[in-house]
Parts: sequence; structure tokens; C-alpha cells
Amino acid sequence: MTDWPEARSGDNRGGRYGRGSASAQPEGARVMRQVRRGPAAPPGQGAYGGVPQQPSYVDGHGSGDGYDSGYNTGQVYGTPGGGGHGPQRPAPDWRRRAKWTAITVVTVLVVTTVGTYFWADSKLNREVDLSKVIERPEKGEGTNYLIVGSDSREGMTDEDKKKLHTGSADGKRTDSMMILHTGDNGPTLISLPRDSNVEIPSFVGSDSGKTYPGTGRQVKLNAAYAEDGPELLVRTVEFNTGLHIDHYVEIGFAGFANIVDAVGGVEMDIPQDIKDTKSGADLKKGKQTLNGEEALAFVRTRYALAGSDLDRTKNQQKFLSALANQVATPGTVLNPFTLYPTMGAGLDSLIVDKEMGLFDLADMFWSMKGVSGGEGTSMNMPIAGSTGGNLLWDKAKVKQLVTQLNNDEKVTVKGD
Repeated sequence: MTDWPEARSGDNRGGRYGRGSASAQPEGARVMRQVRRGPAAPPGQGAYGGVPQQPSYVDGHGSGDGYDSGYNTGQVYGTPGGGGHGPQRPAPDWRRRAKWTAITVVTVLVVTTVGTYFWADSKLNREVDLSKVIERPEKGEGTNYLIVGSDSREGMTDEDKKKLHTGSADGKRTDSMMILHTGDNGPTLISLPRDSNVEIPSFVGSDSGKTYPGTGRQVKLNAAYAEDGPELLVRTVEFNTGLHIDHYVEIGFAGFANIVDAVGGVEMDIPQDIKDTKSGADLKKGKQTLNGEEALAFVRTRYALAGSDLDRTKNQQKFLSALANQVATPGTVLNPFTLYPTMGAGLDSLIVDKEMGLFDLADMFWSMKGVSGGEGTSMNMPIAGSTGGNLLWDKAKVKQLVTQLNNDEKVTVKGD
């Protein structure tokens, strides 16, 4: 058995085991050196011979023997002054955090807003070229929108046509026409009955580019659209009113119903029971929320109304104003799950002129909301009578109305 050293004195340690020594004896316990700033310990009181006398401490300082263990100041493991509780975290800089949080929120909002704008702008169908309209009247004060509801069945399945009672006629015609004037004296919404008697003036064909001279031909207003589309309709309205049209907006049957459904329906106060097999309307008198199918039937109904087309235009005005009011509510604008489907349904189905922008569209909707809120005026074009089923405008009142609109004055003219 291997013999171990008889003494553990630091002076009698053998060769160091594991340090390249050839000694068969293991190295003794390694002793950490003591840093001594005082006199050496007496013989026999070395590292293994005894325990050195420890200094006493008064107010954190060693006694006068000069011994210093290196732990009396508290600067090794503790805080300055000997706290001994570890390093402390600096207090949170709440002002800095609030600043960066605000910057992050603003950045997200800006990026989202800009992205939404370009997404929405790209969805507008700018198909109508008003530069093709000739001999236009001078532009007046404010802005005039020609809003058209067409009976287009584009994109509708046979099931959709049956459900919405639209029939399957080829092509498209105007089902409703309105002029919305916006300015400093409140918005004015004027319905142009489809059966209004008008003159077709000279015009340039929207596709052929050929000039067709006017012959004094008298037709119903909706015939102008059927003959050569939006450009001729704008030309005819401007010629017969003297009012400059700044923007054109059109929506078809399917688009109208989709917008109403996307916004969650529109609340209306129906003035009377309405049942019309042609439009599919079957509505009871009183307040109720109309879905897309019911809304389309409501605005198309005329045979069940005493005033026929004139009463229908009034219902169309009421509904469009209520729809604009619903779209502009915080529940729609601030809820992305409602806002984006509504914008998508609306923008996909709208046809506008090439100069129409999103801000123009927003101005139109807010103005229509103003009409429903009592801030503006809604009326039919003044009618003097009828002949052969065509409604004749009251020329004197129309002239006064157009003058007030061109000057952006408060409208005082009354319509039917």
C-alpha cells in the first residue's frame, strides 16, 4: 500500500503529482496563498499548523495589526459600502419607453393607412372618359356628381338573377339617375326621373369616335345611356340642364346588393306596405333592416306606388342617404372586419370616370350622409307635366335651380 506523507506541513510536501513528477506519491492538498500585508505568522502557525489570528473590525476597518483579508470594504461581491445584495438594476426609463411605443404605433398606423389607400385606389374601375364629351358648359362653384344605378346583370348567375328578380335582359340601362351637388351651402341631391323628356344633342361616339350631329330628337332620358353609354348620358344631362358634371359614378344590381349585405343591412322606415311582383318587394310598413335583396327590391319598385317613377326616385334618395350614413358610422369605419368587406364590395362594383379619386368618392358619401342628416336638400327635378308618357321639366325652375347650383347658393327651388 502506498505510504502517505507523515506531515502536512507545507515545508515537507513531496513532488507534485500530475505535474510531470516521477514520484509515485500523490500531491498534497493544494493550499491557496494568503496575501499578507502584516508580519509573518510565528513558526508552527502556518497554513496547516494552526489558524492565524483574525483581525477585529470596527466600522468596517481592520485592527491595527495591518491584516487585510480583502473583504472588509464590500467592494468584491456587494455594492459600494458593503451592502452585499448584488448589483441593482437601473430604474426603467418610462419616458423613453413611451416615446418608442408612440413611434411604433404611429408607424403602424401610417403604413396601414397608406397600404389601404393604394389597395382601395387600385380597385376603382375608371372606365368613363369625360374628355370625349363635347361642347361642355362652364364649370361652376362646388362639385357635381352624376350618380347612376344601372340594371347591369354583369357577373350575376342565373340563380342570382332569379333571387334578385332582375330578369335576363341583354345589355344595360339606367334604372336611376341623380345629381349630387356638394359645396359650402350643404349638399343637394336631385333625382332625374328616367322618363324625363330630353333632347339628344350632337355627340362623339364613345367607341367609334365619329361625330353624330344633333337633330332635335326627343327621347326619354334613359335612352341616352342605352344608345351610347355614360359619355352620351353626361352630354345629354349637361345639354338639357346647363350644369357641368365633374364626376360620374355607376353601380349595377349585384354591386348594390353586395354593399348592403357587407355593411350588415340598412335600417329604413318604410312608409307603407309594398308588394310588387316585378321587383320582388314584399315589405311591411315601419322600421326594419333591409338586406341586399330587400333593398334592391325597395329601390326598384314603382308599379306599387301611386306616384310611380317620381315616388320611386324619392325612395331611392332616402335609401342611398341611409346607406351612406350606415357606411360612415364608427362601427363600420373602425371595424376592419366590416370596413374592408364593405370597401371591397363597393369599389369592385363601382364604375367611375378616369379623374375620380378616393377623396372624391369620400366627399360624395359624406355629402349623401349629410342629406340624410338634414344638412342638405333632396328633391326631384321640377316637373311641369307630361306628354306621351314622358315627363316635362319646368324650364323656368330648372334654370333657377342650375343658377343656384353653379353659384353654390342655398337651393330654394322646390321639386316634386
